[in-house]
Amino acid sequence: MEREELRFTVEEDKGKRLDQFLSKVYPEFSRSYYQKLIKDGLVYIDGKQIKKPSTKLKEKQEVRLIIPPPEKLEVKPENIPLKVYYEDKDIAVIYKPPGMVVHPSPGHTSGTVVNALLYHFGNISQYGGRERAGIVHRLDKDTAGLMVVAKSEFAHKELQKQFQNRTVDKRYKAIVVGIVKKDHGLIDLPIGRSIYNRQKMGTTATNLRDALTEYWTEKRWEEHNLTLVDIKLHTGRTHQIRVHFSEIGHPLLNDKVYGFKKSALRSELAKKFSEELDFHALVAYRISFQHPRSGEKIDIKLEKMPEPIESYLSIFSAVTTTKEPSP
Repeated sequence: MEREELRFTVEEDKGKRLDQFLSKVYPEFSRSYYQKLIKDGLVYIDGKQIKKPSTKLKEKQEVRLIIPPPEKLEVKPENIPLKVYYEDKDIAVIYKPPGMVVHPSPGHTSGTVVNALLYHFGNISQYGGRERAGIVHRLDKDTAGLMVVAKSEFAHKELQKQFQNRTVDKRYKAIVVGIVKKDHGLIDLPIGRSIYNRQKMGTTATNLRDALTEYWTEKRWEEHNLTLVDIKLHTGRTHQIRVHFSEIGHPLLNDKVYGFKKSALRSELAKKFSEELDFHALVAYRISFQHPRSGEKIDIKLEKMPEPIESYLSIFSAVTTTKEPSP
């Protein structure tokens, strides 16, 4: 594999450290990995090689990042706490906490879901390679929620077919900024990877693929300018929910990549919630699929949302009367 070259333009991040900027605009790798790339002379600002990670950026500067071909990773089992909602000899349904990367990559060689799976399930499928052991689908680093993983190679192949055929029912809850007017809606906007920023997806890229998101408005909090939505994905594009809701003017709470602005929050309580929430407000709370061997329907749902979302949902609901349509 050849090296990859990416370019970014500094906009609202003027004054930020170079290593911080890179870990924000392209969070595929850790900040320590970017520090290494900078020191190795693989980062340029306006054509000039920069070797100091602490270099402060100025508006309109162009940052060029060169990512070398990946080295073969040594993926080791790690005793990371893992909440298991369902398990048999073929599959398991687990909870991925926010902030946890699904599979190892340069800069994220430990602490991932795969490291945990290798430790907890000795017979985990390595059909997709050891670096993606058991992984049939993924969640963004800052998205919390349920994932089905394959323990047997048979289950891995059969689950992949279900995802490809779109027969897996994935449900999410998200808190978005603004008051969503429709009780029920469909967002049908093709999505592709941005030609200007490889970390971002968008609806104006050249490599667009169909993307369909269905939602139900569950609660509206006028006083906070926030809405809780229940979401069903009909396609599985990267960052689909985040892009779609940003496109209709309702970015996810705390999603700084796709347009969240704290100034849009109307109350001090909402601003406090945003400060305490160190991930974007999106949770994969339910997953339904056919068991790959028995054909039985498996339907797993979280008992409650991760903190501090659960606490704030209770606080908001205690003082607000809202209409709650059912999916």
